[in-house]
Amino acid sequence: MASASTTPAGKPLPGDHLDAAAQSLDTITTEAAQPDGHTKSHGLHVPGTHEKAHGLFRSVFPYSSLQDFESEWHLGNYVIDRQTGEKSFEPMSIYVRVGMHLLYYGSEQEKALHWKRTLALLKEQSEKMGRQYDDPASVQHIQPFIDSFELQDSMKEMVQPDPTKYATFNEFFAREIKESARPIAEPQNDRIVSSPADCRLTAFPTVDMATKYWIKGYGFTLPKLLGSDALAQQFDGGSVVIARLAPQDYHRWHSPTSGHIESITDIPGTYYTVNPQAINEPGTLDVFCENKRSVMILKRTARGSPVAVIAVGAMLVGSIKYNTGVQQGVDVRRGQCLGAFYYGGSTVIVLYPKGEVVMDEDLVKNSIEQKCETVVKVGWRVGAGPQ
Repeated sequence: MASASTTPAGKPLPGDHLDAAAQSLDTITTEAAQPDGHTKSHGLHVPGTHEKAHGLFRSVFPYSSLQDFESEWHLGNYVIDRQTGEKSFEPMSIYVRVGMHLLYYGSEQEKALHWKRTLALLKEQSEKMGRQYDDPASVQHIQPFIDSFELQDSMKEMVQPDPTKYATFNEFFAREIKESARPIAEPQNDRIVSSPADCRLTAFPTVDMATKYWIKGYGFTLPKLLGSDALAQQFDGGSVVIARLAPQDYHRWHSPTSGHIESITDIPGTYYTVNPQAINEPGTLDVFCENKRSVMILKRTARGSPVAVIAVGAMLVGSIKYNTGVQQGVDVRRGQCLGAFYYGGSTVIVLYPKGEVVMDEDLVKNSIEQKCETVVKVGWRVGAGPQ
């Protein structure tokens, strides 16, 4: 058994922490099979601030009071609404919180995250959820999920608005939106680049700034993210957009610009959480370069320059699937749907070469000064250039 690791506040975790975390995660995903297992008040999405979550955490992690726990462990993220400028707190779900502790347990010194057991645990749980939500019986989760996340109005935007018409929960989760519901900003202006998803988004003028203000885990490099030294050189000094899809978001991603698909490369990996607290915490392994991902390289129509669109899987995400016809050698237009993530949260990273795009000022300010994600929709403008 490994020696104890520490909490973010430096307090030791017990040596059997990994055993307890593994058992807790299995309990959560098993309970998710119950009819109400997908609600914020009972199941998989119980907020970390909820009493039910604390009851589970007390059996795993050392703390004497709820106040101590909440002051010591991050239990959610602040986000900014782009339209109103309002800043609000989004509680972290119970399954993400447990997944976060698997990251904290793996300090750089111990290399605990490299344990085959940890990787096998996350793979097993993700595949378990994938099977569970591909089962026709999983349709019982659809309406509780809609009710829990207040998605009733958004269903009107879907190609299939009737929740009873979906054959499985995963089919519902990867539901398709009407193109008219997400018009792209300034469609005649080919200088504009758009958000690739309904998401919580950060934008940085350079990758170096992203690693200074946002990506704090060790091991992040462009060659590792892209799986290619040659590709990485094309984006050296370039800008980056990080679009995180929460489970309640519409879970497909779209092309941020018009272009020709030069290549699609799938890179195997694990299933760590992509919650901001996992990305922002120094001393943890960088999850973007460790998780399963698919790298699409576009040749931008407007300039002939490369654009990288990287779909990153995450904890409990069963698969990353491209839409029919989205493949190497075809042209895509800005705003066109490229693919879908099946159950869980996930991320799309977009890279632009140096001098290709100037990120919108409000998004950069929120990302750097506020250190916050901004809530945006597919097709919204995120940057432009060059003339």
